[in-house]
Amino acid sequence: MTRSSLLGQRALALGIGMASIAVSLLLTALIILAVGASPLEVFNKVTEGIGLTPTGLDMVRFSGVVNFWIPLMFVCTGLLVTFTAGLWNIGVEGQMMFGAVCATWVAQEVFLPTVVQVPLEMLAAALGGAFWAALTGLLKTRGGVHEIFGGVAMNNLANIFSIYLISGPWGNQGGQATPPFRQETLLLPMSSEFRVSAVALILMAVVFGGIFLALSGTRWGLELKAQGHSQRSALLLGVPVERNVLLAMALCGFMAGLAGSVRVLFTYGNLRPLVSGGIGFLGLLVVLLTGTRALWAPPIAFFFAAILGGSTRLKIALQLDQSLAGVVQGILVLMVILANGVRGRLRGRHPAQAPEPSASLEAEEAAIHG
Repeated sequence: MTRSSLLGQRALALGIGMASIAVSLLLTALIILAVGASPLEVFNKVTEGIGLTPTGLDMVRFSGVVNFWIPLMFVCTGLLVTFTAGLWNIGVEGQMMFGAVCATWVAQEVFLPTVVQVPLEMLAAALGGAFWAALTGLLKTRGGVHEIFGGVAMNNLANIFSIYLISGPWGNQGGQATPPFRQETLLLPMSSEFRVSAVALILMAVVFGGIFLALSGTRWGLELKAQGHSQRSALLLGVPVERNVLLAMALCGFMAGLAGSVRVLFTYGNLRPLVSGGIGFLGLLVVLLTGTRALWAPPIAFFFAAILGGSTRLKIALQLDQSLAGVVQGILVLMVILANGVRGRLRGRHPAQAPEPSASLEAEEAAIHG
């Protein structure tokens, strides 16, 4: 393929992507008009909800968006690994909940100085999430159970287990939540206005950077990509598929557990039913939209966090239900998926000359190892 034709295809793909966003915005505006509201007024209230006001940035409201974005990014980071390996880790919600349960156990049963207590709680949550995800991986590799069905089952088990603990051994608030955690067990905000945990934010950035480098610059990352494209071809190339399935699932569960710990140690300060808040399923949508391009995950995740955070003012100011944010998300996801389908058909009509899988893997390994 010549350079000019390659640039032409990239320009066409970019144009299709921009058109899908424009169509989604147009459909959203039509829906808002249909319910008797002004699209411009809705946009203004949403921006106010995320802290953007005519007088400047409201740090308290903006903090709410960032606090939702941090656990979402933990989940997206883990899902980048499993999606790269060709795995649909639907059980990420359950992994978040089980991680939250493990963090709660340490917060209630262990009494140590804060400098040791909080890291121990987060480590317990991460290991709990990894264990819960590894069970799904074992069901797939040893039991022949597809990860989607295994993940759904593990989600239900984690939910039932957490509700049992809240309504039984750990609960004293009518089954609604556990008692509030002690102050020394919680993640602390940076300031009274910017109520964001510096520990969670820094850890999220470090974890995302590490996964990005691992997927793009190591042999293991190349193996996951080969496995994601074709498990049969990966086996022929000598890739340890079963080991990589278990490792990818456990690593994703590790990240989901960290997300669960942030929810109970900072967002709520206790354990409550469905503490994950749908973040796991939203992370699946985000990573689907990125197409496993890791650098797209932070801005897309922040966009969804802003939409959800800003929509809280719609019901108060305009008497519009907050579910309008879900409508916007659904339309956007649908349009992007349709755009991806159009791009795929265009590539099918004008396929690029690609190297054989083995030659491609060997070339990338040579580039990594010099």
